[in-house]
Amino acid sequence: MLVRYRVAMWISRVARMNVWESARVCRLILIGTLLPLLAACSTLLPQSTTAIGTAAPSGTGAVPAGKQSSDAAAAPASVAPESDGVMEQTRESVRSTAEWLARGVDSWFGDLPFEKGGRVTEGRLDFGVLTRETEGTDVTLRFNARFRLPNVERQAYAFVGRDNQREVIADIPGALTRQQRLLEDRPEDRSFFAGLGLPLTDAFDFRLGFRGGLKPYGQVRYRRPWRLNERDLVEFRETLFWSLKDHFGSTTALSFERAISSTLAVRWLNAATITQQSKNYEWSSLLGAYKGFGGQRLLALEALISGKQGTGVTVGDYGVQTRWEQPVYKDWLLGEIIVGHFWPRKDAASEREKSWALGGYLKMRF
Repeated sequence: MLVRYRVAMWISRVARMNVWESARVCRLILIGTLLPLLAACSTLLPQSTTAIGTAAPSGTGAVPAGKQSSDAAAAPASVAPESDGVMEQTRESVRSTAEWLARGVDSWFGDLPFEKGGRVTEGRLDFGVLTRETEGTDVTLRFNARFRLPNVERQAYAFVGRDNQREVIADIPGALTRQQRLLEDRPEDRSFFAGLGLPLTDAFDFRLGFRGGLKPYGQVRYRRPWRLNERDLVEFRETLFWSLKDHFGSTTALSFERAISSTLAVRWLNAATITQQSKNYEWSSLLGAYKGFGGQRLLALEALISGKQGTGVTVGDYGVQTRWEQPVYKDWLLGEIIVGHFWPRKDAASEREKSWALGGYLKMRF
């Protein structure tokens, strides 16, 4: 009810806009249509969605993506000194390309220098290889970045990337994506996306985006955390979305996190998605324990379960996996290894199978 009330209030606000405010919204929509065109022109732009379930619980002491850490010196020096120049140049090239994209778009809407409030944040480029016995091997390349464009709107932000289009539109929590569950992604499921976000309140924001082929989609997102005490955190997120393929849909996510100590935490994360087209819920749940060892080194043990209505099987897939993550170069290039064992069942006519899974990832933050 709260979500519906907020949406109704926003629609009422739009209806009362004067000419200047209407022009402001038009500029926002226009910039959202131009971003994917520029993204497609960039050869270096080959992802969550952030918030719920994207990283280790805060109680483990892990450093969030994109932030520098003085503990980087504690990480093992696994890259030879002569390779330093290549690694730095690669990262600088990726960041320069993202900034070039942001500057180019922003300059179309005014003469204010990009340095006056413009910036690129939450930049990440992930390369991964994963394999499941029952699905084969998958190689993924994902890109995500968030832009602040001073000439567009002071309170708006732009985003661009390449990722699983279904998960981006439905706003699936990062820890429950196919990649993190070691499931194969078909190449046709990944595409470029770009758009513009407008925060309405501290808890509400509106997004207008386009995915591959200039196919539009929209999102209204609500996020509310509750700090119950010094150790316990509950977070609720609701996303209402629309796309040409799914029509209207929603994703509901709820997580509970408890800090056992300064380096150990547990988390229970749940999410469910339904669309007007499918009319069947897709749900997933994760229960994990996370141990931090300093220097962005993290060990995780997770149990996962998922299913979908209408398949004749209550639980479509369940299993356990363990993850180890640590820096491999300074504090912005991380390596991750995941080993898991799963028991999938496609439908009522199929037998439940046993499947080992292995994944390896390099994650560049810029």
